Amino acid sequence: MWEIIADPEDYGIEVLEEGINNHNMIEFKEHNRKQWAEEVGTFATKLRGLADRAINMRDLLASQDPILATPASLKTLKVALFKINDALNTAFELADKLESQIVKK
Repeated sequence: MWEIIADPEDYGIEVLEEGINNHNMIEFKEHNRKQWAEEVGTFATKLRGLADRAINMRDLLASQDPILATPASLKTLKVALFKINDALNTAFELADKLESQIVKK
């Protein structure tokens, strides 16, 4: 048996507790679990696609092919890559937190 111990306060969404009896345990029903599993599977597929794109970009940048760009477009590329990196770091931090909050009973 597993238990999800995720606390809304840890995620800055403590308003979720208002109006909800947050002290009684409920069973996470099979049909909901299957739906959520499919959604997590979609995340995994998107991450694989992002990894493929990153590998393609790495290969292009590491290649001997000439690449032309304006200084503004190079700066734009750099900013975009920083945004992607920040988003990934945030996603990994959330995933780590969630992983630690689903515990075997």
